[in-house]
Amino acid sequence: MIEVQHLTKSFGSTLVWEDVNFTINEGDKLAVIGRSGSGKSVLIKHLNALLYPDSGKVIIDGENIFDLEYVALRKMRQRFGILFQGSALFDSINTFENVAFPLRYFTDKSEEEIKELVNEALKSVNLADAAEKDTSELSGGMRRRVALARATILRPDFLIYDEPTSGLDPQTSNEINRLINAFAEDSHITSIVVTHDIHSVLDVAKTVIFLEDGHLHWQGTKEEMKNSNNKELLDFITASEYRIKNN
Repeated sequence: MIEVQHLTKSFGSTLVWEDVNFTINEGDKLAVIGRSGSGKSVLIKHLNALLYPDSGKVIIDGENIFDLEYVALRKMRQRFGILFQGSALFDSINTFENVAFPLRYFTDKSEEEIKELVNEALKSVNLADAAEKDTSELSGGMRRRVALARATILRPDFLIYDEPTSGLDPQTSNEINRLINAFAEDSHITSIVVTHDIHSVLDVAKTVIFLEDGHLHWQGTKEEMKNSNNKELLDFITASEYRIKNN
C-alpha cells in the first residue's frame, strides 16, 4: 500500500499542486489523468522519491520514504519498475542487454541466470525472437514492449507507466493495455498509469485520480468516473474523446 498524505509541490513561485491525498491499495490499477501541465508526471516521481515535496508524506509499509537514508531508499526504489514515456532504451546496446541492465546493476546473478530471466521477460511481452536485435531496428511498439520487459525484470511490487500508449497506433495501444492487465493479474503488480488516453483508462484502470488547477480535483473508481456529474472531469473526458475521434 502507498499512502500519499498532504503532498504539496512547487517549482520556485509556481505551485504545481497542493494538499494531495490518496491511497494506492495493493494490486490496484490506478490511472492518473489531467490536462498537460497539471503535474501528473511530477506527482508520480514523488512515489519513489525521485522528487521531494515542499511538504507532505508518501508512506510505504509504514515508513515515510522522504525520511529514508540512502541505502534504505535505494532498496525501496528497487521495488518500483518504471516504463518511461518514449521507452528510454539504450541504443548503444542490443535488446537483450537493455533488458539485462537492471539485473547487472542491482544483482549478482550469474550469466546463466541473467540469460534465463531476460528470455523469460522478452517472451512475456511477445518478443522472444528479438533478443539480438539492435533497438534502433525496432518499431515504436516493440521498443515500448522491450522497455516493459526491462521494467518488470526485477519483479517489482509497483509499476509506474508514464504515458504508455503515447504515439502508438490503436492496435499497438490495445496490446500495451493487455500487457498492463496481464502483469497486474499474473504477477500481482500494483500499477500506476499516467495517461491522456481515456480508452486506456477504461481498459486498465480500477481507480482514477484527476488533477486540475493545482489540486486533486476528483478521485474514485472507474465505474464512478463513468457516472460522474463533475463538470471539470466530464469536460476533460469529452475533450479527450473529441481529440481521439478527430486525429
